[in-house]
Amino acid sequence: MTPAGPLDGIRIVDLTSVVMGPLGTRMLGDLGADVILVEPLGGDLNRAMGPGPHAEFSGVSLNLLRNKRGVALDLKNPRGRQAFLDIAATCEVMVTNQRPAPLRRLGLDHESICEVRPDIVFCQAHGYPSDSDMADAPAYDDIIQTAVGIPDLFGRLGDEPRLVPTLVADKVCGMAITNAVLAALFHRARSGEGQHIEISMFDLMRSWMLVEHGSGAIPEPPLGDAGYPRILTPERRPHATADGWINILPYDEQHYVDLFASVGREDLLDRTLIRSRRQRLGNSDTLYRTVATVLPQRTTAEWLAFCREHEIPAAEAASVADLTADLPLAEHPTAGTYRQIPPAEQYSETPQSIRRPAPRLGEHGREVLTECGYDTATIDGLIADGVLGGVDET
Repeated sequence: MTPAGPLDGIRIVDLTSVVMGPLGTRMLGDLGADVILVEPLGGDLNRAMGPGPHAEFSGVSLNLLRNKRGVALDLKNPRGRQAFLDIAATCEVMVTNQRPAPLRRLGLDHESICEVRPDIVFCQAHGYPSDSDMADAPAYDDIIQTAVGIPDLFGRLGDEPRLVPTLVADKVCGMAITNAVLAALFHRARSGEGQHIEISMFDLMRSWMLVEHGSGAIPEPPLGDAGYPRILTPERRPHATADGWINILPYDEQHYVDLFASVGREDLLDRTLIRSRRQRLGNSDTLYRTVATVLPQRTTAEWLAFCREHEIPAAEAASVADLTADLPLAEHPTAGTYRQIPPAEQYSETPQSIRRPAPRLGEHGREVLTECGYDTATIDGLIADGVLGGVDET
């Protein structure tokens, strides 16, 4: 039997797009929620993010849209809006990453949804706080990375300002959506009250960035510059071995002693740099550079074995292709064989599961609206008039 998951019985209407919102709702789906994805008639952008085995599925969407049922609606049509409200009325949670003004124009803001479901948990994630001048400014991962100083970090490494080559803001904020909804559901279970949650990408990523990079600028008056010194060295990176690349992170004095002694190069190690944690952190640049000079004397496998024996943190430099190739294979009923990204967390009593493959565009429209009390003639009329779109499975 497929595990139900801790959110079994929770129904979520998902009005999200691209990556941030869909990742958050996918994680809720993996936890057992019944997630109803509502897309525009043309489908969401993530269905076209890169190559895929089918016109409706990119490699991104095959994992991002799993554990969801799909409905395609024209929300600008009054009948499409009403259908959405009827779906929302059956749900404990709504998640959206629409900006405040467009959501109000659609008549699907928090106040409107509460008219049909007063106790709903309404989670709204967008670029900037709704009480700021930037409330309705468009914001994507690139923009938020730039706004919270990530390019500045590269500049401080002596490089040109640039972005982290992954959707770090989208994914961090997607996980925050999951966390926020879980907290609100806990409150709802105890009190019966829903609530409005706002997640500002800018606020969240600023907080995330300054965990360590606030550094000496956090005390008032400041005791130093913003920026965590150990991180802001160009030597903090994988280094070459005899046959590949490895990242070794000696963390205490004995780690350094053992490492240099193993290759007979104790002469390279200045012990005055490693006697205290503060000294090791303050001299990270020199220490990492010195470690790099001895790594070519052994192969990657030899260093990994040595580090395991001496409990020194280390990892071989993997490629994204390596990570993908290690994923298990799964079968999608329409798209065929694909690599499935397993749920990351392990629960002893309520394990996560992948119960549904990513839906085709609008695949479950008839099914979901039937559950909302629509009869066959009404659903057929919505399809005929182009209000309900996608796959019509009778």
